[in-house]
Amino acid sequence: MPLLSNKELLFLRRIAPLIVGSLNKTIRFLSRAACFMSGNNRETSSQLTTFHDFNTFHENSKHFQLIEDIMRAVFLDFGSVTRGDMDCTALEEAISPWQFFDDTTPEQVPERIKDAEIIVINKALLDRATLAYAHRLKLICIAATGYNNVDLVAAAERNIPVCNVRGYATPSVAQHVFMLMLNLTCRFVEYRQLVKQGGWQKSVHFCPLDFGIEELSGKTLGIIGYGELGQAVAHIARAFGMRLLIADHKDKPPRPGRTAFDQVLSQADFITLHCPLSEETHNLISQREFALMKPSAYLINTARGGLVNEDDLLHSLSSGRIAGAATDVLQKEPPVEGNPLLNYPRSNLIITPHTAWASRDSRQRLLDLIAENIRHFLQNKPFNQIMDAINPHDAAN
Repeated sequence: MPLLSNKELLFLRRIAPLIVGSLNKTIRFLSRAACFMSGNNRETSSQLTTFHDFNTFHENSKHFQLIEDIMRAVFLDFGSVTRGDMDCTALEEAISPWQFFDDTTPEQVPERIKDAEIIVINKALLDRATLAYAHRLKLICIAATGYNNVDLVAAAERNIPVCNVRGYATPSVAQHVFMLMLNLTCRFVEYRQLVKQGGWQKSVHFCPLDFGIEELSGKTLGIIGYGELGQAVAHIARAFGMRLLIADHKDKPPRPGRTAFDQVLSQADFITLHCPLSEETHNLISQREFALMKPSAYLINTARGGLVNEDDLLHSLSSGRIAGAATDVLQKEPPVEGNPLLNYPRSNLIITPHTAWASRDSRQRLLDLIAENIRHFLQNKPFNQIMDAINPHDAAN
């Protein structure tokens, strides 16, 4: 005997879409609330389902069916990209249910990924041993450009595609480069401190000239790494009236339009790094390279901390080998207590906490592009899949 009469089934057919619509609206509202709250509660995660197929019926049996095989997605370190100030609509509409974890320790990863079909990470590690726990995994999304925190070979062996996001932070990083350069040359730190300490009020003249200011116009900018970021920096530099030297690979003859690596170091007034971190580029700037630079040169690093030998940088600054430096990245992040660079007393070193990429616009683009990758994957459309699984070499942020 059927559980429901034909009249009751017909009634359910008519009202099911209305019920589902209301449920979806409620769930999306709660999901957005959880998304915004995730940055304010270190222990909060949300697991919210949108019932896309709640109103599915089988005509033969005429029984109301629930579709239980729903793709599940987890974001292991959501707090690294938001503090409750991002719009998560695109993520919610791409797939559900979601689990958003503000942070995930290595010990917590296996439990949190075991039922996930889609894993999103920023800096969390997915090595071979960890991936073995993700039995249902179908896609890995990296909330960054660099992908050296994922074992691409292990993923490829299981035919699990890995995708990243490119270009989302270019405007943010490029303007950060010039913010650092201008702070160094306009002596912002020193003059701000002078005003706060009453030095302007005590000045005999209307304009204290305690610290020399330099112009960017007419100076030579050496760019090491001429991808999208390097080109964006070059575009802004031209507007400042700077001359450009584009470095070729170290220890290789320069190609047309490029300048030999050592020549860039010896001629540039400012050197900015935009290359990936790899075995070849680790400690790219060390004692030898600092010795080639002008005593008036400034080094800017918004790429990777491992590109610069920190001990040699500290010595070059304290000895006057170079005029100054500004870095948004360190070899270990967050840095350990007692890092000598953090305790360096002079103002010719500026350190920002890996925030060059982190404008609100940039972070929103990042989430929207992750959603686009997921949507295209589910629709069997081309998406930003990382193809070089054996020899990954692009590690720019």
